[in-house]
Amino acid sequence: MALNADDSTRLAELLEQHSEQILVRWTELATESLRGRLSQTELRRQVQELYNALLAAARSGAQNGRLDLDGEGGQELRAVLAELSRSQARQGFSATETAVGVFALKEALRGTMVARGEEAQALADFVTFSPLIDQLGLFTFESYARAREELIADQAEQLLELSTPVVKLWEGVVAVPLVGTLDSARAQVVMERLLQTLVDTGSPHAIIDITGVPAVDTQVAQHILKTVVAARLMGADCIISGIRPQIAQTIVALGIEFGDIVTKASLADALRHVLRLNGLEAAARRSHRRES
Repeated sequence: MALNADDSTRLAELLEQHSEQILVRWTELATESLRGRLSQTELRRQVQELYNALLAAARSGAQNGRLDLDGEGGQELRAVLAELSRSQARQGFSATETAVGVFALKEALRGTMVARGEEAQALADFVTFSPLIDQLGLFTFESYARAREELIADQAEQLLELSTPVVKLWEGVVAVPLVGTLDSARAQVVMERLLQTLVDTGSPHAIIDITGVPAVDTQVAQHILKTVVAARLMGADCIISGIRPQIAQTIVALGIEFGDIVTKASLADALRHVLRLNGLEAAARRSHRRES
């Protein structure tokens, strides 16, 4: 909804002449919708910032002949609304609470226009301004939804990273303890973090522990095998630990082949195996030096 030059002028005059009255009433109505979950000072700051942006857009519309939220004159107003939506999304407010705070401007303007008298003109202006405020509220709702989606995506990524730690167990030995279901997205994170850790530590051995994986199917096995192959390309040998009896039976029933990959029943067994290999390698190196 766009306002023409005359309508924009009347809106700008209304906002300029009755700023304090509108701001106080708008803040009161917004406070009721938020039920005290935001301090009065912070809420007044947000309302004031939005008020200033709306006034600037109305003045621009009066000069340029048109006030359009989607146009160049509404750029600053859109930015303020988007930032308000992001802020309230991060603070845990609902989309309804965020949008209702904007829609409260309607009642604040209506009360001010009625108090001025000239009921016919007040009613006409209210009908003219209402669609613009509705558009502000809808834009706020849409911005909130986008901000919330981004926030959820960021949290999901953080959870993926937290659920796939790569730990150093011993000099030259790192481990990836997997817990929960291993899907494609998580498998990619596991592979990237393991390979980066191998580069950072120069470890020749990696243990992939699946004790916390509830079930192993063909897809999970493929993810594990791809991680092992990638690690081998980096010069590291992988051992898979946590092969419980139920998982062993499932692997056999599915016909999954781990080839020459070493598997162990527990993480402790895998670590003992790696330490034994390290001991043999160290002994071989000492013997070679003596022979030389």
